[in-house]
Amino acid sequence: MNSESPLPGRALIAVGWIVLGLLGLLDVFANGVPDYHGTSLLPMMSGPLICVALLWPARRATVRVRAAVVAGGSLVLTTVIATLASPDSNGTFGLLESAALLVLLSRTVAAVPRTKTAAVAAAALAVAVMAMPLRSLPTDVHYGSDNSVTGSLLMTLAVGLALAWGLRAGLLEEQRARDIAAVRQRQRLELAHDLHDFVAHHVTGIVVQANAALLLQHTAPEQVGPLLENISRSGSETLDSMRRLVRVLREDDHQGIRPGEVWAEIARLVSAFAEDEAGVHFHVGAAAREVRLAPEVETSVHRVVQEALTNVRRHAYGAAVAVRVDLAGSRLRVEVHNTAPGGRHSGPVGGRGGFGLVGLRERVEAVEGTLTAVPTDDGGWRVTADFPVLAAVAGSPA
Repeated sequence: MNSESPLPGRALIAVGWIVLGLLGLLDVFANGVPDYHGTSLLPMMSGPLICVALLWPARRATVRVRAAVVAGGSLVLTTVIATLASPDSNGTFGLLESAALLVLLSRTVAAVPRTKTAAVAAAALAVAVMAMPLRSLPTDVHYGSDNSVTGSLLMTLAVGLALAWGLRAGLLEEQRARDIAAVRQRQRLELAHDLHDFVAHHVTGIVVQANAALLLQHTAPEQVGPLLENISRSGSETLDSMRRLVRVLREDDHQGIRPGEVWAEIARLVSAFAEDEAGVHFHVGAAAREVRLAPEVETSVHRVVQEALTNVRRHAYGAAVAVRVDLAGSRLRVEVHNTAPGGRHSGPVGGRGGFGLVGLRERVEAVEGTLTAVPTDDGGWRVTADFPVLAAVAGSPA
């Protein structure tokens, strides 16, 4: 399963900050002794300030606000330096500042919704970056060179790359959001389909017990009370299931499990998995076999095991797998653990996108359960789900 902060992403961020630090050092050493107006000191101070803006918490200042403030400040600084800089200045125009502005531009395009305000903020940042080489304009005029114009053209290319990167990141995030929504919707549809079968099962039991109570009310009235209690409990359980699932739709091609046969269905699931994989162990504790589960919990338990085994086959082929079900206090615990794969590991359990975990957690939480997925010391993964159980009722169907 994907972790919240994948190692490659953190390494890339660390490399980025190292590069920014080196650019800052280059600004310091290249600018050297301050000129007679002190303008050579300004790029050395502006770069770190913009890096602070990159790290500023979003809850205090949105990307849009930071982009507007930083772009305005950079343009003012460019005007001041181009007006007052010494013609003999040989320092940089602010490499750290330009790189930080490009990073902020990319973040602005990726994070801010595509509105007129976002376009204005991105445009202001782009103009600020492209104008930065003009800080060397006094030197160009004095020596008759065109370094500032060439630098502006190069910065224009860099702006285009930053815009493309930001748009790509924004589109990928939008696609991920759509995929997550689709996974959640699919899980809701599957739960809704199960609702029909499970409610029918409970209602049938209620009708049978009601008919039995009618027959026994004259011949054995002492047995009517327990039957009525069972009818009341079954009705409450059915209503609870409907309250959780009635708002979702039914999917026609889904095949659910029959109520009360969850352990047999999981055993068949594990058996089918063992035909292709070695080292599969399945255990259901005696206490777990005695508990009663709500219908939607049964199908969710089955789905947790099914999804975990599918991920093992896809991403950890050849790994040893253990499926264990038992009581943990007052809740049912389902655990699927796999060791490191037998061959080359193609990716984390649950897929690179993490959508399987998102949908599975959505399903488990819908029935008041919890789900965790963590890597283990042996190089594998452990998926653990806890579910609520129902209190036993004498004479009620298990």
